[in-house]
Amino acid sequence: MKLFRSDRGQAMVLTLLTLTALLGIAALVLDVGSWFQAQRATQAAADAAALAGAQAVPDEGTATGLAVQYVNKNGGGAHTVTFSSKNVANDTVRVEVDREAPGFFAKVFGIKTVQVGASATAHVSGVEKAKWVAPITVNIKHPKLNCGSTGTPPRPVPCFGEPTQLDLLNLKSPNSSDGAGAFGLINLDRSDSGSVGSGTLAEWVTRGFDDYMDLGIYTSVPSAKFNDSKFKSALAFRTGDVLLFPIYTTLLGTGSNAEYDVVGWVGFRVTAYQATGSTGWVRGAFTEVIWEGVQSESGTGSNYGVRAIQLIE
Repeated sequence: MKLFRSDRGQAMVLTLLTLTALLGIAALVLDVGSWFQAQRATQAAADAAALAGAQAVPDEGTATGLAVQYVNKNGGGAHTVTFSSKNVANDTVRVEVDREAPGFFAKVFGIKTVQVGASATAHVSGVEKAKWVAPITVNIKHPKLNCGSTGTPPRPVPCFGEPTQLDLLNLKSPNSSDGAGAFGLINLDRSDSGSVGSGTLAEWVTRGFDDYMDLGIYTSVPSAKFNDSKFKSALAFRTGDVLLFPIYTTLLGTGSNAEYDVVGWVGFRVTAYQATGSTGWVRGAFTEVIWEGVQSESGTGSNYGVRAIQLIE
């Protein structure tokens, strides 16, 4: 008598085992994906915290408070904030963040949570090139740019926050008595030596010059364009905002042949302006700013309260 054996039961068992394994693998894949997402979120929190803290260095207390605030705003977690000195004291801040990321399907295998961690280091420095500059250049001898000095060699320290008036420079007689406290209009585009249109000047006030500005010699723009309706509209639009002004040491030549020797930049919060005929002024206050720019390798750069922050790790 011939006996027949059915494999149906074995096939069912193998199918169930295979399905279980596939489901387990799929579950782990989903959990691993969520853990990677948690790690990216942790890295973003560390980056934001380091950039926030760097705005307040070298004040460790304030910088730490800002960094912790941003960690908590971005999901929290265990954190440490440390400082180091690259060029000057406490110019670098490092933030480390650790979190627990829960497992969902992985709990079947006894994995309830995994630790995800991230770190970020931000460095603060003066700038050697600046972006989004406005076409209003200020004489380095302006009294409100000289409330003291710092560094080696000494650099002027502006009177930050004090009411300040900048008077329009008369290019026909730049050595007049008000020259030391005056400002002039400047062509920020070295690639174009021709005349700068009023619309371009107004755009540079509204948005800033959309390229990195180097130090050095720049051609002047006739002071009469300060009275142009487009330029005045741009100033009106930016009243209350902080603009970045170039600082010049010497004015070479007069009239349309005048050139400015730019040695740095300063932030200026505009509160009012007046343009009447051949005279005019801009009022506001010099202010410290964090700005987009190329960092100085020495750490100080052409620093009149203008600093750039960069993530270096």
